[in-house]
Amino acid sequence: MILKSLLISSFLFAGIALGQVSVNEAELGKSLGGWKQRAGRAAEYPLSGTTYRTYRPEVTPTPDGGIFISLRIDHVRGWLSSDDHAMLEITVDEKGTIISAQSSIAIQGRSVTSDLIRSGTDAGQELAGVDRAVQVGTDLIADISAKMLREKIVEAGRVSFPAALRHNYNLLFQAIRTEPVPPKPIIVNPLNLPGAPQPKSDPKAEPAASKKSKGLEIRSYGGPEKPELTPAKKD
Repeated sequence: MILKSLLISSFLFAGIALGQVSVNEAELGKSLGGWKQRAGRAAEYPLSGTTYRTYRPEVTPTPDGGIFISLRIDHVRGWLSSDDHAMLEITVDEKGTIISAQSSIAIQGRSVTSDLIRSGTDAGQELAGVDRAVQVGTDLIADISAKMLREKIVEAGRVSFPAALRHNYNLLFQAIRTEPVPPKPIIVNPLNLPGAPQPKSDPKAEPAASKKSKGLEIRSYGGPEKPELTPAKKD
C-alpha cells in the first residue's frame, strides 16, 4: 500500500523546483550610465579621468544550470588613437555564486591575460556568497595588475584599466539574479494503478438523454393495472 502511494505521488508531481540564473541587463546598464552608445549596445562613462566603454554582456547557459558571462570593455583613447580592449569572463553556478573569473587586456598588439581565478580553493571554500565574490575579484585584479606592471605600461588610461575591470566586475555581480522555477504538476497514470486520480468528466458535457426525467412513472408493458380497493362495509 505504501509503495502504491509513493508511485502515485511520483506520477502527480514530476517537476522539480530549480533555480534560474540570469543577468539584469537593465540594472547593469543603469549603473554604467545607460545603454546609450553604439545603437543601445554599449555604455560610456568616465573613470579616473579616462573614458571607458562597456558593451552588453554575452550570457551562455552552462551544462550544470549556471551561466557564463563575457563582458567587453574598451579604453576610449580619442579620434587619432586606436582603443584598447579588455574581456572579463565570469562563470556563475546555479545558485548565483561566482566560481571562476578571468580577464585579458589587449594594448597595441600586446595581450595580457590573467590566470583563471577559481573560488574552489581551500581558502575559498571557507567563504560564501559576497565574501567569495570579493575574494575572486581581488585575486583577479591583483594578478592582471602584476602582469601589466611587468609589461612596463605607464600611460594613465592604460594603467587604470585593471581598476575599470574591477568596477565592471562589482557592478556585474550586483546584477546577477537567481529566481526559483516552480514545479509543474503532471497528472499521469502510466501503470493504470488503482486509486490514482483520473481526469474528471465535465457534467455539462453529459448527453441530455442520460439524465433521468423527474415525475416519470415506469410500468411493466402488458402488466395488470393496480386494482382499486374499497373499504369493507361493517354489519
